Amino acid sequence: MEDENDRRPNPARRRRANAPAGSKKRRDVWVTVEEEAALIARAAREKVTVPNLLVSAALSEGTDSPTERRAVIAELMQLHNLLARSSNNINQLARHANATGEIPAETGEALKHLRSVAMRIDQAIEGLM
Repeated sequence: MEDENDRRPNPARRRRANAPAGSKKRRDVWVTVEEEAALIARAAREKVTVPNLLVSAALSEGTDSPTERRAVIAELMQLHNLLARSSNNINQLARHANATGEIPAETGEALKHLRSVAMRIDQAIEGLM
């Protein structure tokens, strides 16, 4: 009987695990020199072989269409800009508090807004996973 640890994937493994009945089909893929270089570089970054990279990318359930990716990027850019403006407001309130010794009345509302921005960022990240 197999131990539970034997069934876990080895993160240091570059090749895919052998299939019980062996390989069934072979696919040849023609790529340009530039595409080959990009595939090799990405496979090295992810510490997998090029065939493993291609198969895992093609069979991944979480693949997004280019339109979906652009929408996610636009949302993240909007959140980035919102966070930058909110942080600027907090810095101005802190500067005022340090200079006068008084906490401005709008500090609570600004912090509440900053928390909501942080929650939106968390939701956006969860949506990517």
